[in-house]
Amino acid sequence: MTNLFITRTGFTATAAFCLFVLANVQAKPFVTGIAGAKKTDSTVVKTAAAGETNTVATQSKTSAPAFTQQLFTKKIFTNLNLTGDSVATPAPPSDPFAFADFSWLNGNNRQDSKIFDSKYFTGDFTVDVNYTRSNQNPIDNTVTGSTALARNNECTISFVGLGGDFHYNNVRGRFMTQFGTRATEVPRNDYSGYRGQYNLPDAYRYLSEAYGGYHFDKWHGINVDMGIFMSYIGMFSYNNFENWSYQPSYTSDNTPWFFNGIRVQMFPTEKTKIELWFINGWQSYAMFNKMPGLGISILHRWNANNSFISNNYYGADVAGAAGVYRLHTDNTWQHQYYNNPKAKGIKRAAFTITGDFGIQSGTYSNGLSATGVGKFSAFGDSASNFISGMVYNRIWFGKGAKWGWTIGGGVLHNPSRYLSLVPPGGATDKWVSDAVPGAKMDGWDASTCIDYNPNQNITIRVELVHRYMSIPYFNGTGGVSGPSGYQGNPASSNNPNSYIPNPYNYATGTYANFTPDLVKSETRGIIALLVRF
Repeated sequence: MTNLFITRTGFTATAAFCLFVLANVQAKPFVTGIAGAKKTDSTVVKTAAAGETNTVATQSKTSAPAFTQQLFTKKIFTNLNLTGDSVATPAPPSDPFAFADFSWLNGNNRQDSKIFDSKYFTGDFTVDVNYTRSNQNPIDNTVTGSTALARNNECTISFVGLGGDFHYNNVRGRFMTQFGTRATEVPRNDYSGYRGQYNLPDAYRYLSEAYGGYHFDKWHGINVDMGIFMSYIGMFSYNNFENWSYQPSYTSDNTPWFFNGIRVQMFPTEKTKIELWFINGWQSYAMFNKMPGLGISILHRWNANNSFISNNYYGADVAGAAGVYRLHTDNTWQHQYYNNPKAKGIKRAAFTITGDFGIQSGTYSNGLSATGVGKFSAFGDSASNFISGMVYNRIWFGKGAKWGWTIGGGVLHNPSRYLSLVPPGGATDKWVSDAVPGAKMDGWDASTCIDYNPNQNITIRVELVHRYMSIPYFNGTGGVSGPSGYQGNPASSNNPNSYIPNPYNYATGTYANFTPDLVKSETRGIIALLVRF
C-alpha cells in the first residue's frame, strides 16, 4: 500500500506539473509557405538538451530565396510583410535552449561545430583512453565498482564510439558503436539479457546508441524515437568527454546509462523539455518480468545560468520477482554563478547539486525462508532503498578558458545493494548471495581533477579519487581473479606453453586456497585522454 501510495502521488504530481506547463504554452506558427525540413544541429551546445549530443528537435527550413532565409536566420525583420498580405507573417519557433550558451553544463557537449557534417548526416567520433593506479595495487590489475575504469596500472581503451545522426525530411536516426572495456563492463551489469535465448548481451554490447524516429513540427519540436538511447539519470554523460570529472560519484555510476524502448521528447517552449519513456526496464536490454518500465523527465532552463532536471521511473526490475516494484526519482540543479570571459584569471564558475531517492517494495518467492516468501520494503529490517547525493564545483581559467579545475563528491545509502555494481571474478557469487533485503551498504567518495583543453576536440585530464564503502567492495592487493592474478590455468585453457600453479577448477567453479580480496577503500590517480570529432 505504501509503495502504491508513493507511486500514485509521485506520478500525479508530475502529471499536474506537465499540464501546468502545457497550459501556459503559446505555440508559434511557422512562416506561411515554408516547407521541407532541416537536420538538427547536433553539435551546437546551445541547443543540447539534458546533455544530449544527438538531435533535440528539428524545425522546418524555408524553401524561399536565400535572402529571406538569411533574414529569419539572423532573427531580424521576422515580422516583415514579404507576402503582400495585410498581416505580417509570424516568426518561426526558435530552437530549444538556443537562447543562451549552455556549454558550461556538466554532462553536456561543449563543441559548437562538427568536422563531418552534411545535409543528411552529422558524424560523431570519440576515443577515450585512460591510465589509472590504485594504492591497493591488485595483483590482477582489475578495477571494481566503476563503469569508467576497468584495468589498474595499464593503459586502457575505455570507449571508442563511431557513428552519428542521420536526418532526411523529418525522419531521424542515430547510431553509436561501443568498443573498448565498456563493451564488457556495462553489459555484465544487466541480467535481463539472460532471460530466454539469443544472448542479448553479445548482440547489443557493441552499440551504445541505436534508434530511429520521426520529428513533428509542433511547438518547438516533438521527437518520437525507438531503440537504445541515453538516459542521463545521475547527471553525468556516458561520454566522458562531456563531463567535468572522469570517475563519476556513486549516484551516477549506479544508475542507468541507457534505456531500450520508446521515448517521446516534447519541447513546448524554448526553455522546457518533457520526455516520456516506455522501456524494457532499468538499464536493461530485455524485460525482467511482464511489466515495462515507465518514466518521465522534465528539463527546464529558465535563463543562461540555471538548469534543472527531474527524472522519474517506475518498473518491476527484480529478475523473476514480478511482485517487486521499483520507484526512483533523480533531480539535478546546475548553476553558473560567475561568467566573465574578459577576466584575467577565472573566466567562469559553476556548481551542480544532485539528489536521488528510490525504493523497492514487494514480495518474491524465497525457498530459503520459513514461509517460502521473501519481502522487500522501503524501510525497516528488509529495507531496499537508494538515497544518494553529489555536489561538484568547477572553475574555468587561463587564456581562452582552456584550463578547468573540478572538485566534488557524494554519498550513498543502498540497503539490499540492489543498484550496486557487482564485483567481478571470484567475488561475484558471494556478493550476490549477500545482497538480501536489509543488507547494509553505505559509502562516500571525493575527487578533484585538472583539465587542459587545447581546443574543442581534445581534453587531457589528471584526477585524484578516494572512495570508501562500509563493507569490503574495492579490489585489494590479492585481487578477485585467482591467486596468481590470472583467471585460470593457461596450460589447459589458453596457452599450452605456460603453467601457473593453483589452477582454476572448472568442475567446482573455485580456486584452490583462494579467497577474493575485497577492501573498504581505495585511493587512485587517473590520467585520461579524450578526443572527439
